[in-house]
Order: sequence, then structure tokens, then C-alpha cells
Amino acid sequence: MGAVQWRSRYAVPVVWKIMINNDVLRSLRFALDLSDNHIVVLCELADPAFPVTAEQVNAWLKQENEAGFEPCSDEALAHVLDGLIVHLRGRDESQPQRAIETRIDNNLILKKLRVAFQLRDVDLHEIFVDAGFAVTKPELSAVFRQRDHKNFRKAGDQLLRYFLKGLVLRVRGAANG
Repeated sequence: MGAVQWRSRYAVPVVWKIMINNDVLRSLRFALDLSDNHIVVLCELADPAFPVTAEQVNAWLKQENEAGFEPCSDEALAHVLDGLIVHLRGRDESQPQRAIETRIDNNLILKKLRVAFQLRDVDLHEIFVDAGFAVTKPELSAVFRQRDHKNFRKAGDQLLRYFLKGLVLRVRGAANG
């Protein structure tokens, strides 16, 4: 057996795929059947001053091994997720506009998607069951706690991947049936 190659910043073998922002963006695009221009509009809904073009979005949606691939930054994904919240739920004009996060992690992605799709605990559990991933209620609530809470748990890539898979099944399945 040959030596295992490791990705530069990550202590994970190359054969294990690390969940990157581009994967999240591709899953959302597929789930909601969005065009590149729709993603640009979502970014503008979050912050009209954030410059994004359809060409950039196209580069974000390419696979890592494709020519023209560009990594999607945390800030860009945060703009897309915040724009999705505004698009699906509307903007609360009584509140000041929230600052866009410059660092985003799996927990924050899950929180933003939970808010955007107005998901309750029961809905979240159903999404994971539909995706074929067993998660208990305490495990799930630990992911949505504040970072400084003693029961906070960091959401791993596998949890996010199964959530996105279940979300695709829920949204696309509802559209087809």
C-alpha cells in the first residue's frame, strides 16, 4: 500500500473529500433549481454592494478538477445564505441589517438554512431520516447551541452533507410529487 497523501491545511487523507463552500452552493443550486443569475440576485438581496457576477458564480459551481474552478469564499457563501433567508422569508424592516459573516462553518450554514426554510426540530429530524442518517434530538440541538454553551457540538462535514442530501430530497421531492 502506498503512502497516504494529505491535503495541505487539513489533517485528512486526500481520498476523503472535504466539504467546501462550493459543495454547499452546488447542493443549494440543485435543490432550488437556481440559475447563475438567481445566485447573483441572492447575493444582492443580502448586500447590494457585494460585487458578484454570473461568471464568478459559474466558476464557483465547477468541480475542483475542472478548468476555471474558483473556490467560493466564506463571505460569498454567507451572502448567498443571507440572500436566501431574505428571499424565502422577507426582510424584517424593523431590525437593522445584520453584518455578513466573514468566517462561516458548518454550524452556521445549518443555522442559516434552518432559518431560511423555517425548519423546526421535527423537520430537521425528518430531513436526516430521509437522507438515511440517524441523529438524536440531543445531538441535533447541540449543533444549534451557542459556541460557549457547555453542550455545544461542532457540526462535521458528514452531518452537513447528509443534511443537504435530505434537503434536496425534501425540496425536489415536493416539487416532483
